Amino acid sequence: MKRKSGQDPEITKNWKPATLGVRGGTARTEYGETSEALFLTSGYCYDRAEDAAARFAGEQQGMTYSRLQNPTVEMLEKRIALLEGAEACRAAASGMAAMTAALLCQLSAGDHVVGGKALFGSCRWLVDTLLPKFGIETTTVDATDNAAWEAAIRPNTRLFFFETPANPTMDVADLQGICDIARAHGIVTVVDNAFATPALQRPMEFGADVVAYSATKMMDGQGRVLAGAICGTEDFILNTLLPFHRNTGPTLSPFNAWVVLKGLETLDLRIRKQSENALKVARFLEARLPKVLYPGLESHPQHALAMRQMELAGPIFSLYVGGGRKEAHGLLNALQLVDISNNIGDSRSLMTHPASTTHYGMAEEARLEVGITEDMLRLNVGLEDPEDVIADFDQALRAIGR
Repeated sequence: MKRKSGQDPEITKNWKPATLGVRGGTARTEYGETSEALFLTSGYCYDRAEDAAARFAGEQQGMTYSRLQNPTVEMLEKRIALLEGAEACRAAASGMAAMTAALLCQLSAGDHVVGGKALFGSCRWLVDTLLPKFGIETTTVDATDNAAWEAAIRPNTRLFFFETPANPTMDVADLQGICDIARAHGIVTVVDNAFATPALQRPMEFGADVVAYSATKMMDGQGRVLAGAICGTEDFILNTLLPFHRNTGPTLSPFNAWVVLKGLETLDLRIRKQSENALKVARFLEARLPKVLYPGLESHPQHALAMRQMELAGPIFSLYVGGGRKEAHGLLNALQLVDISNNIGDSRSLMTHPASTTHYGMAEEARLEVGITEDMLRLNVGLEDPEDVIADFDQALRAIGR
C-alpha cells in the first residue's frame, strides 16, 4: 500500500468492507509508519502569515485547529465514510454528541420532527425534552408501522429520526419504506445505526439521508473510548453540519479516533463471530424464558424484514425473565461470567436492566408503551466461547428457580 492509497477513491472503490476496515482512509507520513500516526496537537503552524490567512479563508488546503481538523480524526472519518458508502463523515466526541448534532444542525424553531417511540433513552430525551425547549415540535410513532409515519406528517415536518434495530426493544423498522415516505414529502431521514454498524446494514442503500453512530459500541468494540460519527452527503457535512460542529465544539479527541481506527480493523471479524454466538445463546434462552427478542430468531415479529436489511442479526438482544424487577435483578446478580454493564458492542458479554439504567430517565408510561418492562433485560453477547456463556445462564437461571 502506498502512502495515500487509502484515500484514493479510484483505489478504495474496489476494496471489500473487510479491507476498508483495515486500510480505508489511511494516509502515511513521510516516515512510512505501518500503523496510523497519532497526532496529539491542538493547533498547527504556518510558514507565512499569508498561509494562515489563506487557510482560514478556505483558499488553501491544510489544518488550522484541531476543533476543526486533525490528521488522525480525518483518517477515521474517511474510513467510516468508506465503510458506510457515504460521501463524507464527521466524527464527534460521543454517540450522543453525534445524535444531537445530526438533529440540531438542520432544525429551527417551528419545525416538526417525527421520531420512533423505541429509541435509546438519551435519544428519546432529545425528542421528548430537548427539541421542544427550542420550539421544535415532536411526535413519536411506532417505527414498525409505516402508515403511522405517513399519518404523523404535518406541513412543517422536517425530519424523521429512528433506529433499527431499536434499543432495547429490538424493533426492526422498514428502512426502504420509511425513507420512501420521507423522500416523497421532502423530509430528511436520520437513522441511528449503532446496533448494526455498516458491517451488517447500510441505511443509505435504502434511501437514508443521514446515518449517525455511537462509535463507542461495535466500532471500538472493546469498551475503551467514547466516540460518535455522522455520515451524509458532502454538501450536508460541509455546509449544514460543519458550521454547527465548528461553533459548538463536540470534537473527537485524536487519541480516541486512533483507538476506534484500531477497532475498525477487526470490526468485520468481531461482529460476525458475535452474531454467531448471539444466535446460539438466544436459542438457548428462548427455550427457558417467557420471551426473547432477537431479529435472528424466527420468532421475532420482523425476522424476515431484518434478514432482508441486515447480513446478520448482530450481537445484542433483549429478553423477559417474567416476575418483575426482583427476578430480573436476581438473574443479573447470579451471573458469574457475564458482566452487569450498560454498555453494548463490547467483546465481552454484558447485560443490563434497561428500566433502571439506560432508560431510567424515560417516563414510566413511555417505557411501558414500547415494552420496556421491569422484567426486561438486554444482553450483549461477546467473543467468549458461547458454551461458557450458556453455562453461566444455565446456572443463573437455576439459581432463581428457572
